[in-house]
Amino acid sequence: MILIIDNYDSFTQNLVQYTGELNLPVIVKRNDYITVNDIKLIKPTHIIISPGPGHPQEIPSILEIIKIYAGIIPILGVCLGHQAIGYLYGCNITRLEKPVHGKLSKILHNDNYIFQNIPNTFTATRYHSLVINTHNMSNELQIIAQTQDGIIMGCQHKQHQNLIGIQFHPESLWTEYGKTIIKNFLLIPIFY
Repeated sequence: MILIIDNYDSFTQNLVQYTGELNLPVIVKRNDYITVNDIKLIKPTHIIISPGPGHPQEIPSILEIIKIYAGIIPILGVCLGHQAIGYLYGCNITRLEKPVHGKLSKILHNDNYIFQNIPNTFTATRYHSLVINTHNMSNELQIIAQTQDGIIMGCQHKQHQNLIGIQFHPESLWTEYGKTIIKNFLLIPIFY
């Protein structure tokens, strides 16, 4: 069972569709209707934290879920979910000089397994005004993808390597290899 946590974002349904195309059971829960105890009952094999509006500090339930299940259940944070991972581990979340909404950017990655079978440079769609600040990257996280001008587009926990965040939207129609990224994430084993 794949758990998708919806941060009240219209792109959540695209994540549900991509996951469903892999013939895997999916359950969607809104961020204010899911607790750590609910996850114990659902027993998901993977958790995807959707994009959404606002700052990660405004979603304490998500921060608690990441803190409790990092290293146990594979977690993929997308956009706001990515920022939540950075925020939880001490990174500053700052505003971009110019917000991007539907902007295509070249993404450079470091061959992390989530980017398996994807060229080292690909095009992805970005919808965000906040970013993990490059100047105070947590010692617990490593950068796995960035734009050509150095904006962090992906991070991974160094110890809990099944905890990954991506700033861009893999579920956007204009993101190259978006389905491959989701599939690669769903191949990560669980450690219950």
